[in-house]
Amino acid sequence: MKQKYILYILFSLFISVSGIAQEKKNTSTKTDGIEGLQIFPNPVTNGRIYISTDQNSNSREVEIYDMLGKKVYEVTLYGNNKEINISNLNPGIYLIKVKENNTSATRKLVIK
Repeated sequence: MKQKYILYILFSLFISVSGIAQEKKNTSTKTDGIEGLQIFPNPVTNGRIYISTDQNSNSREVEIYDMLGKKVYEVTLYGNNKEINISNLNPGIYLIKVKENNTSATRKLVIK
């Protein structure tokens, strides 16, 4: 009889602990280091993208990677320049990494 109660208590503890872990997993948030980052248009159809943020920094480093992780484009934007010409990239799905003020953010970029 004692064994039955002990198993019941252990089972109850296991269920409650796994529920708490699942709840924490569902409430975790992904944080970006760059406030107000916008990359548009996405998907790209005209060979140009524009990057804007809420921060007033002097420079922004932009790197574009293909889906194999190979860096295919790199540029540094200075001042108010927000436009990037990517017309030489083939249509496909890429990752774009923007670095500004010692913070970075990565987004998916689709080129049609």
